[in-house]
Amino acid sequence: MASSLTKDSVSPGTPGSEKTFFGHPRGLATLFMTEMWERFSYYGMKALLPLYLVAPGGLHMNAATATAIYSVYLSLVYLLALPGGWFADRVLGPRKTVAVAGTVIMLGHLTLALPSAGTFFAGLGLVAIGSGLLKANISTMVGHLYDGPDDPRRDGGFTLFYIGINLGAFAAPLVIGTVGENVNWHFGFALAAVGMALGLAQFLLGTRHLSSHSDVVPTPLTAEQKRATLMKAALWAGVAVVFYAIVGFSGVYTLNWLLVPITVAGLIIPVLVIARIKRDKDLNRADQSKMTAYIWFFVAAAVFWMIYDQGGSTVSLFADSSAKNTILGWNFPVSWYQSVNPVMIMALAPVFAWAWLALARRGKEPSTAVKFAMGLVLIGASFFLFLAPLAIADGGHKAAAMWLVAIYFVQTVGELTLSPVGLSVTTKMAPAKYASQMMGVWFLAVTAGDATTGLLSIAGVDLNKTGIVTLEAVLAVLAGVAVWMYRKKVKELMGDVH
Repeated sequence: MASSLTKDSVSPGTPGSEKTFFGHPRGLATLFMTEMWERFSYYGMKALLPLYLVAPGGLHMNAATATAIYSVYLSLVYLLALPGGWFADRVLGPRKTVAVAGTVIMLGHLTLALPSAGTFFAGLGLVAIGSGLLKANISTMVGHLYDGPDDPRRDGGFTLFYIGINLGAFAAPLVIGTVGENVNWHFGFALAAVGMALGLAQFLLGTRHLSSHSDVVPTPLTAEQKRATLMKAALWAGVAVVFYAIVGFSGVYTLNWLLVPITVAGLIIPVLVIARIKRDKDLNRADQSKMTAYIWFFVAAAVFWMIYDQGGSTVSLFADSSAKNTILGWNFPVSWYQSVNPVMIMALAPVFAWAWLALARRGKEPSTAVKFAMGLVLIGASFFLFLAPLAIADGGHKAAAMWLVAIYFVQTVGELTLSPVGLSVTTKMAPAKYASQMMGVWFLAVTAGDATTGLLSIAGVDLNKTGIVTLEAVLAVLAGVAVWMYRKKVKELMGDVH
């Protein structure tokens, strides 16, 4: 957390300087634009990914394999956010880590743009690594711009930053999706690289406006720790190289040899991380109680994200094969559906913020557990709604585009009841010892959810079938009902957190 700086030590645009960005430190403009372009590249590529994987002019895979790859990729991005935060804390500091991350992401998109199936997965890996390095650290630097947690501009600054994320996410499918689907898939991936290059250039040019705290390595590794870490990394890398060399030369290698270990890791690592924190004897009784309550929220979030992230895979692939992607007779690319969520987030987020405040003033604001229950029921309802277009398609007809828009709308409302609340409760319930790590733990809920989807797809489950969609919808609603039924118990476990 940034401490107070004297006027002589501030960079232009930080508190006490004349130049501001809508009344906020000038450095917020740098981070706003960097994140906007990074999200532009990320969401554009993500919108194209499942469509490219199944397209005859792409990799021409079946829907189950495409969904598995998409889910494992998302799982990996959020899994790598934890070591990404560690790398900044122990090795480079946030500012240098973000610069490295932007470069890696750009190289990843350029690799995706090469017309070769062999390099495609290497490109996905690079984008995942870069996104993991960038994800938590750029948000940390936004916090550094302000004079501690009590700076009255802090919440507004993060709100502006969040708008930048959604602007990039909204524009990406409209631009990158259109080029990828209608012109050339690889041109679309190249355009994502251009977006990240613009974000990286913005970051490097505006880096002087950032807080000096962003250069600090909070807990640097000693020389001995660096040697030990490099030796462990080299050992595990060597084991992986030898293992895959043996599998490859023996002729038994298939894509599942790569997907299954990542998927299993995406399920096991979140459990191990939470178990390690829960077993820590340094935590007092109150912290232990809060962590027990947090497990409820974590599991609920994993179920939520398992369904929510299928909006980019299962629902998108259904749209590609079985929907009339037209409005008033005008055809639009399938990837454009991915712009529905960010534009609705920007429209509805202020409404939700106002509603929670209005209810709080009357003493009627729902508790965190009730908000989570609402999110789960809504995400379940979105898949119950999905049954209608599935039935239309089973009858040999194309489903109307507005069915899919309705699904994304319900999912967005569910996201607004759960995601911001989850971020907030994570920071509030984090034991002091794990304050900087708990945001990475929250991202692991996304990892667990997407890894579950990936595992189902690897097992050959067709997620576009009525039976499995119904099962997922029922699971989410039952999970929501369970959280609601035990809301008083969870509230007790939360202690002084409200």
